[in-house]
Amino acid sequence: VITRDDVEESLKAVFQFVRDKEQLLQDLRSQIEETKKKILEKQRERDYWLEYKNVGSKIHAEKISSLEKDIADVKYELERTEEYYREALKVVKEENQKLFDRHMKLLSEKALKNAVGYLDKNCCREIEENEWLKEEVKIYRKEEIDLKASVQLLEEENTSLLAKLIDIKLQHLRV
Repeated sequence: VITRDDVEESLKAVFQFVRDKEQLLQDLRSQIEETKKKILEKQRERDYWLEYKNVGSKIHAEKISSLEKDIADVKYELERTEEYYREALKVVKEENQKLFDRHMKLLSEKALKNAVGYLDKNCCREIEENEWLKEEVKIYRKEEIDLKASVQLLEEENTSLLAKLIDIKLQHLRV
């Protein structure tokens, strides 16, 4: 004998089963929608990368090639510039040395003329032993040392200026 309560309970169980199945079906539909969205998103991403593979990568490869060529050109120009400034520095050093030698020769001649102008024939022997002449020699030697030092400083300054110029030119080439 089945009672009304049994039937109601059985119907409630069936309704609950149907609701659970409907809920499960609804959950499955939402999961399907999410999966479709993910698939669509992945499809767009795949299309983007295919487009990049077919077109964009070639453009970037051309840009890379162009930049590598520019780098090679800059390196070549830098080497040429370094060689030019090395030669220019060598010429400047030689010119400075010539000027220094000529100046020292002129100073020696002037000192000799000054010394001879003050001498008379009787005093030649005394002056050779004179302390004043020795002091003049010391002074001229000191001037020679000072001139050599100033020439060295000028050469170092020229070298640093050339290095700065090369660095600036390299920066401009990079830009």
